[in-house]
Amino acid sequence: MDLTPKTFLILTAAFGEGHNAAARNVAAALRTESPDAVIEVADVFADGYGKVNQLSVKFYHLIINRFPRLWQFVFELLHRTTFVPKQIWVFQAAARVLRNKLATLRPEVVISTYPGNNFLIDYVSKKSVRRHFKTVTVVTDSITINSAWYQGHSDYLIVANDQTAEIIQAAGVPETKIKRLGFPVPPLFAEQNGAKPSGPAWRVLYTINSGRHLAPAIVEKLLAVPGIELTVTVGRDAALGAILQGIAKRAGRELPVLGWVPNMPELMISHHLLIGKAGGATVQEALAAGTPMIITQIVPGQEEGNARLVIENEAGCLAETPVAIAEAVTRAFADGAAQWTAWSHSARQLGTPSGARETARFVLGCSQ
Repeated sequence: MDLTPKTFLILTAAFGEGHNAAARNVAAALRTESPDAVIEVADVFADGYGKVNQLSVKFYHLIINRFPRLWQFVFELLHRTTFVPKQIWVFQAAARVLRNKLATLRPEVVISTYPGNNFLIDYVSKKSVRRHFKTVTVVTDSITINSAWYQGHSDYLIVANDQTAEIIQAAGVPETKIKRLGFPVPPLFAEQNGAKPSGPAWRVLYTINSGRHLAPAIVEKLLAVPGIELTVTVGRDAALGAILQGIAKRAGRELPVLGWVPNMPELMISHHLLIGKAGGATVQEALAAGTPMIITQIVPGQEEGNARLVIENEAGCLAETPVAIAEAVTRAFADGAAQWTAWSHSARQLGTPSGARETARFVLGCSQ
């Protein structure tokens, strides 16, 4: 019997929190399923380029938040062309980092949560590294899937839902390579039973990570909605937090304002409704928690599918102005919370609380 610990390399990137979240959750599930396994999570672009990569990430966020139509053009360009795989050779520093990790770790399976990594693997494999491992790609988007996810080589693609699987298959990916295992949300979601807190007020969580200029007006309108307890997260924007506290004080209302929170899964579970943008990880975690969403912003391209997943399956709605958001919250809890009850049922049906565990078990099977 071979008692050598299994080795896994998980590749991520900071261009969107969904990639990092999926990587962390798969790693945690692998450690639970195989405690002796050797697991490394790496961002070879960050390791290879340091501050330049940090600036690139900031520029990416600037584009998607301030110039969404420009990002939509870029997204469509990447989807309809082979520009990225043909130009991947320019990332020599990242290629060196990846080459070294493959040579020293010698992983049995490489799991990628960011499509650019597959192109880089293809590049170094052709140049100097024999492909002695299997590649599993965790697709972190839903429905609106850029072809970059499947242009590079991957033995298997793990997707969150049937709709995404059908779109990738229609693009020419063999059905045998597509695995419907769910999005790898934190294992905590698989441990909770979907029950929501009972009490005299409905708990509403508003997460602010973009569209900050609208946040004061949104909070002002939400504080006027009767029968709800509002919690707000502002990340590391302490100045915005102070402004929101001032609004709450003038309204004579209590308002918990949280900074950067490491326990977002617990917050989603303990609240009845989530207000925020349609990020891949955010949407999937909300569904896993059985928490309907009011979506305030959709980044053109990759987030359109996440929003469609929620809206078309009636697990929430889209509301983009302060007035519309407050009205959506009011409707959700009106008439004995009939709307919220229907949304919550749909969210639980769509959620994949055991996605990380199922992914880990599949990856372990690939290493046999």
